[in-house]
Amino acid sequence: MASKTPTKNAKKPLAKRSDGKPTLLSGGNPQIAKAYGDAPVQAYIAAMPGWKQDVGRRVDALITRAVPQVYKAVKWNSPLYGIEGEGWFLALHCYAKYVKVAFFRGALLTPVPPGPSKTQETRYLNVHENEELDEAQFIAWVKQASQLPGERM
Repeated sequence: MASKTPTKNAKKPLAKRSDGKPTLLSGGNPQIAKAYGDAPVQAYIAAMPGWKQDVGRRVDALITRAVPQVYKAVKWNSPLYGIEGEGWFLALHCYAKYVKVAFFRGALLTPVPPGPSKTQETRYLNVHENEELDEAQFIAWVKQASQLPGERM
């Protein structure tokens, strides 16, 4: 007789709220299925709560302007930006009070982004509500980061 118990490797479908929108995880981070391309990143941004959505749109537009050939994906409920075949150079993630931009090789950028990390090379930029983003500096970091070896994930 076949078992009705799911196997360990069976994937659960992602939860959706009653309004059909993605579930918001801890800190308001949208739960978006792993996928490659612009569409899942735009779905993530559309699901970002409140003011964070405007930050997500602006950051995504600046990255795309700085690196027109940028490759996008959502993995582990975070948008990733990279160069196809070269790895990822940046990620976004929502927290309760800010949007975190992770530069995977941030310690090699000039100037180094302000947020320290537990890992030697990663540096963060936390964008808070009503905080002005220095777009020129951000674009400079994105351009530099896109030229460095990417993170393989």
